[in-house]
Amino acid sequence: MRTTRETLTFDHPFSLMAVDKVQPAGTYAVDIDEELIEGLSFLAYRRVATTIYLPLVQGNHGSVQAVRVDPLELAAAHQETPAA
Repeated sequence: MRTTRETLTFDHPFSLMAVDKVQPAGTYAVDIDEELIEGLSFLAYRRVATTIYLPLVQGNHGSVQAVRVDPLELAAAHQETPAA
């Protein structure tokens, strides 16, 4: 298993099905977990989980919650542009 951390910057508020509230624009950490595909003559990985870290409304400053999300939904939310 390997995990890659990315940061995504959202220029506008966004929503995800796994979260009840609209999230504010900002920069978010995202972990991508991948597992090695066995039996190939070369290294290849398959994504098994995508997790975004969202700030907690209640709790200590800097507290976050880890939410598993659909990577396609996350990419679509990241690319959306607000209607003018």
